[in-house]
Amino acid sequence: MLPQEIIRKKRDRQSLTSDEINEFIRGVTDGSIVDAQTAALTMAIFLNGMTKEETAALTLAMRDSGHVLSWPELDGPVVDKHSSGGVGDKISLMLAPLIAACGGFVPMISGRGLGHTGGTLDKFDSIPGYRTTPSDDIFRRTVKEVGCAIIGQTGSLAPADKKIYAIRDVCGTVESIDLITASILSKKLAAGLNCLIMDLKCGNGAFMDSLERAVELASSIVRVANAAGTKTKAVITDMNQVLGRSVGNALEVAEAVAYLKGENTDTRLHEITMELCSELLLISGLEASPAKARAKLQNALDRGLALEKFAAMVTALGGPADFCDQPWRYLPQAAVVRPVFAETPGYVSAMDTRGIGLSIIEMKGGRVTPDQKLDYATGYSQFCQIGDYVDAQTPLAVIHAQTEEQFTQAAAELRRLIRVSDKQPLLSRCIIQKIA
Repeated sequence: MLPQEIIRKKRDRQSLTSDEINEFIRGVTDGSIVDAQTAALTMAIFLNGMTKEETAALTLAMRDSGHVLSWPELDGPVVDKHSSGGVGDKISLMLAPLIAACGGFVPMISGRGLGHTGGTLDKFDSIPGYRTTPSDDIFRRTVKEVGCAIIGQTGSLAPADKKIYAIRDVCGTVESIDLITASILSKKLAAGLNCLIMDLKCGNGAFMDSLERAVELASSIVRVANAAGTKTKAVITDMNQVLGRSVGNALEVAEAVAYLKGENTDTRLHEITMELCSELLLISGLEASPAKARAKLQNALDRGLALEKFAAMVTALGGPADFCDQPWRYLPQAAVVRPVFAETPGYVSAMDTRGIGLSIIEMKGGRVTPDQKLDYATGYSQFCQIGDYVDAQTPLAVIHAQTEEQFTQAAAELRRLIRVSDKQPLLSRCIIQKIA
């Protein structure tokens, strides 16, 4: 089966068979298909799309390109969550231990920052000693004994996706719904999940800025995952403002620990976290009703059970045993920590969330090149939310910078990116839509 004939067929808007897709993915994995051919096929898919059957076949072929995990030793459902990425999105750090405290097992394969969005692995890299690439034995033992482990993609899981994504990233085909579906699900299905919840961000800080595109992607993921035997539901959530009160790697870890301790809980962050956790408990069969799921989750927070799971996970993966007791003893801290105030008092009415994410990159908290060393200390805390009143005493945010020049630049950016008006705005819902 010649690769150029498979490319030609998709170029001419014909449907590919499962055998053709499997053959092409085998060639990508073993190197017999060159990067130029992979680029050509992904561009043909980007331009002409795929049928539901093709997308499902591509997902499964990429899943099966490497090792597919199974968890026969576990006595509960194996579940996970995936986010399409946002600014200040640290929900994975709370969700995994919350679900573990409620009887689920969460082998979470996470990623690094992409574009203007932060990455879960980058946040954990700010914890000294924490291993985001542990051995398979340590990963499996942590999931079994603690109930959750948040690590990075290993070379043996969906290796075809790693190759294809690298090519898509430099060939202008990242935004294809079909290719995004296959990329996300190939890794998640390879983790051996029973259930998956998808947190699909929508707004000016998300990759999917329109509701129509967000629904299209969510529907595709839910359809393909369920067809593959993994119970899946999607929740479309608002990303027209920073999620939570902090942005930046170490600062977001600190906010997550504070959340698990019941301290300084942001309303929107709490609502989205509880919604995603509740849906996972329901689709996994760990709870029978939304009310019981919420009560179980709140109990795990109130009794410190989720905090214990987070602490145990950090320790099992190489971090300090007393990290949760005194996180700022271990987390890196910036040299310049000062508030920035609005030029005029008023209500926060809008913000350019994507621009805020990009400003973190300017402070070296995100990457310009793949091999860049990050500054985990920089970012923002006490970040304002839409509807907040700001004045000479209440700041837009507290900036954590390494130099005065960096602080000045970040302050100017925030004043430009955050709109303040004299009228209090109508607040939008943080949970926009659910798709099952």
